[in-house]
Amino acid sequence: MTIQKTGKQKLTTKTRSKTPISRRKFLKAGAATATGTAVLGFPHIANAAPTVLKVQGAWGSGIFKEFAVDYVRRVNEMAGGSLKVDYLDVGAVVKTAEIQTAVHKGVIDGAHLVTAYWYSKNPSASLFGTGPCWGWTANQLLGWIAYGGGQQLYDELIQKVLRLNIVGFLSGPMPAQPFGWFRKPIKGVDDIKGLKYRTVGLAANVLQEMAMSVVQLPGGEIQPAMERGLIDAAEFNNPTSDKDFGMQDVAKNYYLASFHQSQETFEIIFNKKKYDKLSKEHQAILKYGAEAASADMSWKYQDRYSKDLITLQKDHGVKVRRTPDSIMNAQLKAWDVIIKQFTAKDPFFKKVVESQKAWAKRVGAYEITNAPDYTGAYKHYFGSPF
Repeated sequence: MTIQKTGKQKLTTKTRSKTPISRRKFLKAGAATATGTAVLGFPHIANAAPTVLKVQGAWGSGIFKEFAVDYVRRVNEMAGGSLKVDYLDVGAVVKTAEIQTAVHKGVIDGAHLVTAYWYSKNPSASLFGTGPCWGWTANQLLGWIAYGGGQQLYDELIQKVLRLNIVGFLSGPMPAQPFGWFRKPIKGVDDIKGLKYRTVGLAANVLQEMAMSVVQLPGGEIQPAMERGLIDAAEFNNPTSDKDFGMQDVAKNYYLASFHQSQETFEIIFNKKKYDKLSKEHQAILKYGAEAASADMSWKYQDRYSKDLITLQKDHGVKVRRTPDSIMNAQLKAWDVIIKQFTAKDPFFKKVVESQKAWAKRVGAYEITNAPDYTGAYKHYFGSPF
């Protein structure tokens, strides 16, 4: 059987024979079509404005501001432009004492501070920063936060006890804070009785128990107060911050090691309503950014604090000494009194203390048993550190 071709069919065949389409042209045309479809189908990926969070720190300069900015930079780089955190210096929107309330109300989206700054609202706040020394370090405190139930207790304090519209992360292990700067050398407990001394948090209660006259001042006011004779001695946090404040210009006796604030961390908080509206990816970046910044801080302070301690000694004539054991033993006894007072009247405070002690007892037993004598090794190679 013969099939006859129509005129239309002949025309098509003829046309194809004269205008062949090469494989290269076909693929090129297909790729262009696919690209156009992608742009039309998903314009929000290329053009969507980033989510912006305004975060105010309790710091306007110095290494604490560096630590805050380190966190912000990590978040922004991990987000790849889809989330942007703007860091605002202390006082840019509200004063330090108003920061937590401002985040709760949504005046600012977040903040970088320490829990001791809102200790007056609930003494338990200090347990998540400037709390008792159970023989643990700040890194072990963060271990309790991550794996010992500390984060859940922190959330309970913020959202159920204080009823604040806030979500937060603890970040950045601070080494034991120096006992601080004194106009005259101190050799024992009797030498510090009656001295006007600056500290914050529960440490204020502890040192009052030791017959010191305690004043709580913001960091920027410490050096001027000591210069004018309003206080006799003071601590802030570390050699780098102390040098930046100019403490070496108002006192020359610097005592390291103390149990008044033997471990502390930063607190990074966000307005919970704002946080809950973020994507799961952005929430994860804010959380894991805090962990990444925490690790980096633990390395950076090793470099900076040690260098600045040497600078204080060599360039400014500061006499660096270790706080006498008699004073540190008296601090532990004072802590016993304060802990007993607060656990007796505050069930939540008691619950946090019991949780911390259970963690510190178990983890501390391993650490102390396992750790070699680092002091002995140091002296073997370098001699006395002072």
